[in-house]
Amino acid sequence: MRYSGRDERPMVMRVELITGLSEIPEPAWDALVQSDDPFAEYRFLRALEDSGSVGPGTGWHPMHVTVWDGSDLVGALPLYLKGHSYGEYIFDWSWASAAHRLGIDYYPKLVSMVPLTPATGQRLLLRSDQDLSTMAPRLLAGAFAAAEQTGVSSLHILFLSQAERDALAPDSRLLPRLSMQYHWTNQGYNSYDDYLGRFRAPLRKQARKERRRAAGSGLDIRVVEGPDLTPGDWAALRAFYFDTCYKRGSGPYLTEDFFDRFLGESAGRVLAVLASDDDRVVAGALNFRRGKRLYGRYWGCVQEHDSLHFECCYHRLIEYAIDNRLEHFEAGAQGIHKLRRGLLPARVHSVHWVRNPVLADAVAEFLPREAMSVEQEIAELAEHGPFRREQ
Repeated sequence: MRYSGRDERPMVMRVELITGLSEIPEPAWDALVQSDDPFAEYRFLRALEDSGSVGPGTGWHPMHVTVWDGSDLVGALPLYLKGHSYGEYIFDWSWASAAHRLGIDYYPKLVSMVPLTPATGQRLLLRSDQDLSTMAPRLLAGAFAAAEQTGVSSLHILFLSQAERDALAPDSRLLPRLSMQYHWTNQGYNSYDDYLGRFRAPLRKQARKERRRAAGSGLDIRVVEGPDLTPGDWAALRAFYFDTCYKRGSGPYLTEDFFDRFLGESAGRVLAVLASDDDRVVAGALNFRRGKRLYGRYWGCVQEHDSLHFECCYHRLIEYAIDNRLEHFEAGAQGIHKLRRGLLPARVHSVHWVRNPVLADAVAEFLPREAMSVEQEIAELAEHGPFRREQ
């Protein structure tokens, strides 16, 4: 499916919809991606498509918006036609239920995010010589063109940056939504001991106790950068992912082929924490790094040890971030247990358009009350964080 439309602004640009990244040269796409985002990169999104992790049979069908200045790609919006609400992490199940009660088909819908990845980042991709305030309406026009072609119920642009949210805010068709995650920010810590030194005494004691318990497991716990991972390490990380999905009863989103394609080609974006019993890897956390940002994604184990999860998924990664002067660490969706390890409540932005006016009015009435609740929760949780009050 392809849409081509002219932008009527003084600088005439062409807006097109494409149904796969194979239609775009890799350097052209990556020229639009910020230096700290590993997930919007061409290889990550293309690996999802080529491996069958998105596409036919998955409920995620690529319909990316692109903006062209002549033959030059100057902007893009990763966009997917969806037949369900799985793998989004900003949940709209109650909206779908309300649509059902109204006799409205809620699916398909359009969603802009990196599939299966609850990470904040850039959605409105643009070349460095382009301005966000002028590119945002062009990309949005392409998204609405896709909505009209497909007759979807709604459009959802998820995990936006604050700047992108502000750039889209003038469009009255879009309803802003506020959600929350737990993020860690480097406050200029000199070492992990310096970091813990800023905790309140009881929680500092708890963190150190957790690390001692993990060390007492007798396992060899180490941080390994992607290029140094062995084929056996890769196999273990892949197996942990599938095992964790089956344990949770969700089934895996990523295919075996995704691991072969992306992790083999883009090992430089990967950071793993591995725990080994003799020569056997028995637990691991798969993470992604680019620029000054670190993202925790998948954890799994075949042996249970006290505090091992906290060590591999939080303590060891925060220590790595401090030692390598990283600025920001996101550890994925949900999890109030992250608070006591130093990941604090962070606002997550999204915007939504709903076609049916009755459902749209109900959503518009709900979202401000939800935002007020989120702001209250953020304030209350911040009071229970680990840091001493003078911070």
